[in-house]
Amino acid sequence: MRGVLRGPSGEKVGRALDVEAEPASTSNGIPVPGTTIRWLVRGEDGAPTYAMRLFESSPGSKVEVHSHPWEHEIYVLRGSMRATVGPSAYELEEGDFIFIPPGVEHGFSIGDRGSSFICTIPLRPTAAQRHRDGPRVDDRNSVGLEDR
Repeated sequence: MRGVLRGPSGEKVGRALDVEAEPASTSNGIPVPGTTIRWLVRGEDGAPTYAMRLFESSPGSKVEVHSHPWEHEIYVLRGSMRATVGPSAYELEEGDFIFIPPGVEHGFSIGDRGSSFICTIPLRPTAAQRHRDGPRVDDRNSVGLEDR
């Protein structure tokens, strides 16, 4: 299969590398040199709950330590990275995954082979966030490592 197709039932199917790569930035708009993001599935596609993103990072790229009120899940497809989560650090490589809870400081340092990884995030606040922060809907539609 080549390209990205939209099906009659609302599905989206395609090759990840056929989705446009954009420069990545953190949730507060700071560019992440050497890293691109491909929004494979997002709210604009009709996804009500989660976004799926493909990140491709050059060797030595870094995402500085930061936090935000939403979780994310990462699965490493290729290469390696060091993930710092709170006081802990983890060496991740091809086939590894990590869950980062909401509100926990975290950052990434990409290894000498670079890295490609899938990262999913919620499109809407969780029930716990709504309870804590009040009833607001935030579909996070700006480009960034932690947005959408």
